[in-house]
Amino acid sequence: MASAAEGDMGTAAEPTWWLPPGLEELSLSKLATSLGASEQALRLIISIFLGYPLALFYRHYLFYKDSYLIHLFHAFTGLSIAYFNFGCQFYHSLLCIVLQFLILRLMGRTVTAVLTTFCLQMAYLLAGYYYTATGNYDIKWTMPHCVLTLKLIGLAIDYFDGGKDQSSLTTEQQKYAFRGVPSLLEVAGFSYFYGAFLVGPQFSMNHYMKLVQGKLTDTPGKMPNSTVPALKRLSLGLVYLVGHTLLSPHITEDYLVSEDYENRPFWFRCMYMLIWGKFVLYKYVTCWLVTEGVCILTGLGFNGFGEDGKAKWDACANMKVWLFETTPQFNGTIASFNINTNAWVARYFFKRLKFLGNKQLSHGLSLLFLALWHGLHSGYLVCFQMEFLIIIVEKQAAALIQDSPALSSLASVTALQPFFYVVQQTIHWLFMGYSMTAFCLFTWDKWLKVYKSVYFIGHVFFLSLLFTLPYIHKAMVPRKEKLKKKE
Repeated sequence: MASAAEGDMGTAAEPTWWLPPGLEELSLSKLATSLGASEQALRLIISIFLGYPLALFYRHYLFYKDSYLIHLFHAFTGLSIAYFNFGCQFYHSLLCIVLQFLILRLMGRTVTAVLTTFCLQMAYLLAGYYYTATGNYDIKWTMPHCVLTLKLIGLAIDYFDGGKDQSSLTTEQQKYAFRGVPSLLEVAGFSYFYGAFLVGPQFSMNHYMKLVQGKLTDTPGKMPNSTVPALKRLSLGLVYLVGHTLLSPHITEDYLVSEDYENRPFWFRCMYMLIWGKFVLYKYVTCWLVTEGVCILTGLGFNGFGEDGKAKWDACANMKVWLFETTPQFNGTIASFNINTNAWVARYFFKRLKFLGNKQLSHGLSLLFLALWHGLHSGYLVCFQMEFLIIIVEKQAAALIQDSPALSSLASVTALQPFFYVVQQTIHWLFMGYSMTAFCLFTWDKWLKVYKSVYFIGHVFFLSLLFTLPYIHKAMVPRKEKLKKKE
């Protein structure tokens, strides 16, 4: 997933020609070294925070101005950010955007256009992964390109839906169907919007066009009152950034493959994996909260009004922080983490597989797509395979507790609930860490070494439950309860 993980792209040299004589010592590479980070990670962080002054410029000088000026501003600033981070390799995104525009114009609102878009954009992304892959997380042009790939595929599908009879679409499809014919400048502005180009979030062309038209505001005719909500998300992002900066030297994935880790007691290995699994996600949380603040500041985060009449600013939310920090369930973490990408997959992939007539199969194929979208390393496949397995087992366990009178009564005992919560959280984050190990270590030789050191505890635990829970359910749920459930 696009993140602020450290890496060294090694291809885009730092442009220092613009520095005045004698100030070369202030170059980004030296600053990054002094901060203990890679130059590419520093460029990424600078680019993300740069969204705030750009958003302020938009609010004060471009709000309610001609649409073409706003599109031009978004395209120019996004391209500049791409060049600042990746040098001349920005052409990858530009090429795919131009090709996508041509597909929409030449093929129109057809299934052929959708399939061509999907195959072309995914093939380009996977080819990028193949030719740039290393054994580490490298911040390179493929990082924002995976965000762009989903954005362009979604645009093609929405454009296709825009040509259908509205009555043949679901309510959700009607909301996102794009009935206009986008110009190249509109597609470029949509794709390069500075608040989402590098790490997301995902949003539709319809939503973007509302931003350009000045419709995303809680006070029609005026700039949105979004400064305070934006600063709240920024502040929360800074808290996670400080936490990550302080802990990153002490909790690393490199230690997982070290001999010292392997020689530690089994309980220590599990506890370290648990703590690391929680902490490693903070870099993603930081980026998403900061960029969400940018989107809110521009108005893109406006999501109508709640039942209490107050404006909602969560249209671009990629994190539900309170749920993320408190949920004891794997499903809760999935619901709180990378929300917009999960919503995109549900809307454009999972629900479009309805013709298969099997939710489990659709779910499995959706996770397979997500794994390939992240990259070609085996660790991604293992991670999403574990997610599929864990969600199935969690649903089985929840059904067992709900259907069994004895377990339901036990679970409702108030005095025992804190104990159950601690046990659930321990299991939850231990196996989140177990799954994230493969995701972050990428190659089979690394994650296999770590899994061996903990005796494949995650696979053993959940595969055992997968096969035994149905028998436990049969034994503990009375026949009358089963018949009542069927009725």
